[in-house]
Amino acid sequence: QVDRYLYHMRLSDDVLLDVMARFQAEMVKGLGRDTNPTATVKMLPSFVRSLPDGSEKGDFLAVDLGGFQFRAHQVKVFDDGKQSSQLESKFYPTPKEVIQGSGAELFDYVADCLSDFMETKNLKHKKLPLGFTFSFPCKQTKLEEGVLLAWTKHFRVRGVQDTDVVSSLRKALQKHKASFDIDVDVLALVNDTVGTMMTCGYDDQRCEVGLIIGTGTNACYMEEMRHIDLVEGDEGRMCINTEWGAFGDDGALDDLRTEFDRELDLGSLNPGKQLFEKMISSLYLGELVRLILLKMTKEGLLFNGKVSTALLTKGKIEMKHVSAMEKYKEGLSNTKEILTELNLFPSEEDCVAVQHVCTIVSFRSANLCAAALAAILTRLRENKKLLRMRTTVGIDGGLYKTHPQYAKRLHKVVRRLVPTCDVRFLLSASGSGRGAAMVTAVAHRLAAQRRRIDAALAPFLLPLGILREVQDKMRAELEYGLKRETQAKATVKMLPTYVCGTPDGTEKGKFLALDLGGTNFRVLLVKIKSGRRRSVQMYNKIFAIPLEIMQGTGEELFDHIVQCIADFLEYMGIKGARLPLGFTFSFPCRQASIDKGTLVGWTKGFKATDCEGEDVVDMLREAIRRRNEFDLDIVAVVNDTVGTMMTCGYEDPNCEIGLIAGTGSNVCYMEDMKNIEIVEGNEGKMCINTEWGAFGDNGCIDHIRTKYDREVDEGSLNPGKQRYEKMTSGMYLGEIVRQILIDLTKQGLLFRGHISESLRKRGIFETKFLSQIESDRLALLQVRRILQQLGLDSTCDDSIIVKEVCGVVSRRAARLCGAGLAAIVEKKRENRGVERLQITVGVDGTLYKLHPHFSRVLRETVKELAPQCDVTFMLSEDGSGKGAALITAVAKRLHNVGQK
Repeated sequence: QVDRYLYHMRLSDDVLLDVMARFQAEMVKGLGRDTNPTATVKMLPSFVRSLPDGSEKGDFLAVDLGGFQFRAHQVKVFDDGKQSSQLESKFYPTPKEVIQGSGAELFDYVADCLSDFMETKNLKHKKLPLGFTFSFPCKQTKLEEGVLLAWTKHFRVRGVQDTDVVSSLRKALQKHKASFDIDVDVLALVNDTVGTMMTCGYDDQRCEVGLIIGTGTNACYMEEMRHIDLVEGDEGRMCINTEWGAFGDDGALDDLRTEFDRELDLGSLNPGKQLFEKMISSLYLGELVRLILLKMTKEGLLFNGKVSTALLTKGKIEMKHVSAMEKYKEGLSNTKEILTELNLFPSEEDCVAVQHVCTIVSFRSANLCAAALAAILTRLRENKKLLRMRTTVGIDGGLYKTHPQYAKRLHKVVRRLVPTCDVRFLLSASGSGRGAAMVTAVAHRLAAQRRRIDAALAPFLLPLGILREVQDKMRAELEYGLKRETQAKATVKMLPTYVCGTPDGTEKGKFLALDLGGTNFRVLLVKIKSGRRRSVQMYNKIFAIPLEIMQGTGEELFDHIVQCIADFLEYMGIKGARLPLGFTFSFPCRQASIDKGTLVGWTKGFKATDCEGEDVVDMLREAIRRRNEFDLDIVAVVNDTVGTMMTCGYEDPNCEIGLIAGTGSNVCYMEDMKNIEIVEGNEGKMCINTEWGAFGDNGCIDHIRTKYDREVDEGSLNPGKQRYEKMTSGMYLGEIVRQILIDLTKQGLLFRGHISESLRKRGIFETKFLSQIESDRLALLQVRRILQQLGLDSTCDDSIIVKEVCGVVSRRAARLCGAGLAAIVEKKRENRGVERLQITVGVDGTLYKLHPHFSRVLRETVKELAPQCDVTFMLSEDGSGKGAALITAVAKRLHNVGQK
C-alpha cells in the first residue's frame, strides 16, 4: 500500500542515470562564462588550487560558522613523516538574536568567541594564520575573499549579503586586536565541503571530492583550470564548490518532485530555492515524512484516520526520529515508542508502514545524492582521459554518519552508476575545522614554496637594462674580432668566409652539396635554373654518423663521409661527372679563401682526433684520393649559418643576416670589407661568420650566468667554451631545466623531494620536451604524461612548476639571442649610415621553428632593443644543403666574372 502511495519516490537506475546526465549539463553551464549567470548550480571557484602533500606543518587557527553551534579550533600539523595532526576545539552557541541580527553583531560575536578561545589556549601573544569556514554560498575572487550570495540554514543576518565576509571578520578582529591583544592573519575562506575534502586529502592523497550530507548538502571537487571560464588562467586545477543544493531551482527536477516536496517547499523559509537540498538533506527529510504520514492518516490509511496535534505541527518529526525508526533490529520498537510519544498510538501495521515510509524517503535521498555524485566522478574521469579511475570521496555530515543504512545505500548506488570508478569513501574528522586549517596550511606552504621557486628562477628574468648591457658587450666583442690587433684574443672570432656576394638570380647548373653538422650527414644534388623559370630542385640522401666515428680519428670520419658520397653518386647514377661541390661544415673554421677552412675546434659532441688546426677541404680531398673512385671540384667550404643567409637571399635580396637557433647557435652577416682588418682590400662586402657561441668565454657575461649554467658547463664536453651557446641553444636548454629540477627537488619543492634515477641522467631532458611541455594546446594531463615517459612521477602542482621552469629557461634563451641579434642589426644600420634600416634575417634551427614561443620572444626583443631597425624574419628552406649549392653557384659566377 505504501509502495503504491509513494510510487513516484522510488527511482529506477534509468531515472538516476538521467538525473546524472542532467546534473552534468548543469555543471557545464555553471562553469561557462556566458551561461553561469543563468545557471542554478553555481560551480563557485574556491581558489583552493592544491591538495595537502604531507609536508605541511605548524600551528593554525580555524573558526567554523554554519550550523547551530559556532566552533573555534587550534590545529597543530606535524611534519613527522606520519602526516599527523592534533585538533583542539571549543563550541559556542549561536543565539537566535545573533543569527537573525545585524552583520556587525554576528562578526563581533565571532571575534569575541575567538578571543575567548585564544585566551583559554594561551595563544594571545602569537600571530597565527586562520582559516574561516563559512558554510554558505559565496562568490570568491581570491582564497581570502568571498562575497555572500545568499543565507541558507535558518541564518538571516542583515547587511551581509553581497559583501565580503572576510573583510567583515577582519574589521571585527581589528577592534579586538587593540583591546584584547590578539593578532590573527585570515589566510583562507573555506566552505565546509572544501574543508571536508582537504581533511581527507591530508590522510589520502587520492581524495579530490568532498561531500556534505547532513543539515545541508553540497559537493566540491578538483576541476581542470582550463574548464573554469570564470577564473583567468589555464594551468593546474582548482576546487569547485558546486553548491548543488540549488539543482532543480529552474524546474529541471519538476518531473521528479512529488506533491509532498512542493508542500514542504511552500512552507519553507526560502520557497523555490535549494530544491535539490530539500529532497535530500536531513533538515527536510523528517518534515517530508510528517507530510506523507499526515496525508495518509487523513485518507484513513494510518492510525485509524486520527490526526494528532503532532502530525499537524511543523518540525515535530525530525531526522533523528527517522534514523531511529530505520534501525535494523530495534527499528520497529523505536517506531512504536516515537509514534506513541507523538500521541499517535500506532498498531503493528502502522509501525511497519511508517518504517517503510522512512525507508523510501531516506532511500530516495541516497539515490539522488548518488546520481549527482556519479556525475562529478564521471567528469573527473573524463578530465583525466582514463578508462578506469581510482579516487577517494571525503564525506561529512550527520545524515551520512548517524543514519543506520544511508552510507551503505549511497556507496552501493554510486558503484552501480559508475562501474568505471573505484571509489573509496573516507569519513572526515572535523572537516570544517581541521579542513579550514588544512586549506590555510596548504596556502601557507604554497606561499613559502612560491618564494623559494621565485628565488631560484629570479636570475633567469633578465630586465631590459641587463639585455642592453648584453647587446653593448656583444657589439664590443664583434669589433674586437674584426680588428687586426685584437682578433687573436677575441672570443667572438668573426671569421671571414670569402663569400663576397649574395645570389642575383643568374645562377644555374648542377651542384653537389655535403652537409656535416650533427649526428646525421647529408649528400645532395642541387639543380639550379635561371631566367623566367628560375627554380631549385634538390635530391638528397641522409646517412647516420655513429658515435664511434664522431669521436674516433679524423681519417675514419672523412673516409666515412667519402663512403656516403660514393653511395649517393651510385644511387643518382652520376659517378663519372666532376661536379662543383659546396661543403657545409657547421663547425668553427678559419678560412684563408673560399675553398680553404681550418678547423678551430669541434663543437656539438664531435671529438675526432687529428682534425683541429687542419684544413678540412684538404682532408676531404685526401679521403677522395684514398678511395680513388671519383673526383669532385670542391669550390666552397660553407658554414650552415652562411648557407641559411644565402638560401633566404635567393628569395629576398634584402637578406644580409643568417641566424641559426637550433642544436647550436650562430649568426653571420654581410660586413663592409673596409671594416674587416684581417682581410686585404676595402671594396665591397664579405660574409662574416661571427661564431658568437663563444661570446662570454672571457667572463664578460659571468654576472648573468646562474649556478645551473655553471653545472651544465662543467658537465659538458668543452668546459669553459661556448658559454653564450650554452645559454641559448637547443643542445643545452633541456640540461639547464634538468639542473633546476634537481635543485627544486632537493629543496622539497618538486616530486615529493624524491630525485628519481632518470632525473639523475644527464641529457634525459631533451629540448624537444621543452617545446612539447610549453605548447599552449597541451593540457597539464599531457604534461604529466611526458614527465611519466621520462620516469618522473609528477602531481598536477609538479607539472605546473616544470612548465614554468621550461618557460623561464627558453624565454631567457630567446631574450639573450635577441640581444645579440640587436647588436648585429644596429651595426648594419650604422654601416649603411641610415636613420632607419630595413633588413631581412634568414633563420633556421629547430628551436626557432618548433618551440611554441621562442621565435615570438626573439622578434619582440630585437624590436625593443633596436627600435630603428625594421627586421623581417624569413624561415630558411634547407640552408645547409640548398645554401651550400647556392654559395658554390655564386662563387662560380663571381669566378667566371673575374676571369672575364
